[in-house]
Amino acid sequence: MEKAIFNTDYKFNNLIKKYKGKVRDVYHFDNKLVMVVTDRLSAFDVVLPKPIPFKGQILNQIAQKFLKMTEDILPNWVESIPDPNVTIGKKCETFPIEMVIRGYLTGHAWREYKLGKREICGVKIPEGMNEHDKFPEPIITPTTKAKIGHDQDISKEDIISSRIVIKEEYEKLEDYTRMLYERGSNYANSKNLLLVDTKYEFGKLNEKIVLIDEIHTPDSSRYFYADTYKELQEKKEKQKQLSKEFVREWLIKKGFQGRDGQKIPHITDEKINSISNRYIELYENIIGEKFHKRNTENMLNDIESNIKIAL
Repeated sequence: MEKAIFNTDYKFNNLIKKYKGKVRDVYHFDNKLVMVVTDRLSAFDVVLPKPIPFKGQILNQIAQKFLKMTEDILPNWVESIPDPNVTIGKKCETFPIEMVIRGYLTGHAWREYKLGKREICGVKIPEGMNEHDKFPEPIITPTTKAKIGHDQDISKEDIISSRIVIKEEYEKLEDYTRMLYERGSNYANSKNLLLVDTKYEFGKLNEKIVLIDEIHTPDSSRYFYADTYKELQEKKEKQKQLSKEFVREWLIKKGFQGRDGQKIPHITDEKINSISNRYIELYENIIGEKFHKRNTENMLNDIESNIKIAL
């Protein structure tokens, strides 16, 4: 099996601290961040015990493309990409919410709808919808950003009344979210894809709002194939998806949804390889180019060397 990164533990000069996220190891310096995108895989806000070869490279390179593509909408945090698994960028003051935008009734929104809920994050959902139906207009359903455990749905009204984000800035975040989603959707259409839903994270730098983290990757977004969408909906058949949803569906079949007391199912090497191959398929469909695997033989050392040169 190809080598993969589950954890990094670099000791850089002038390092202030290291933060280990679900998928990323973030090294903090005085005015910049070094983000190493590992091959860890999370689902239902739980990190699975085995890494997926090339997953980090795939996420980092997709994010790089889309951050570059949206610079005219708003600036982003990126300074350089010194390694296939690494992004170096400006340190920003992070907004403590994630801006989730949904064009279709899918995933978490569908699971809530199926339970009888007709309002998500203060947004009313029409009656009589089926799974994967398109909303009349995309809806924004923000979540809190949990350091441990599950992110929680939260309404615009609660965000503003709690002063988690002040009204003027929150409304700007909504505007940017809609513009980014429209740009991502138009690009997806050019690749025979539908951008089903996605999330964005924002920060502030010198009092200006900037886009941070990844965007439009299969970990942060769902895609359907456009040419088969209508026919499958009419037949009430399952949509073919380009996203991490296939991992979630496998875990649900195995009786795991991240709830207390549930045990993560055993993941065989064969399953790891199949997930890795699926991520490569995602990359090639979304980017429209062949994926070139990095050399994984001395990957951890190569990453460290490339970061040191860039710093």
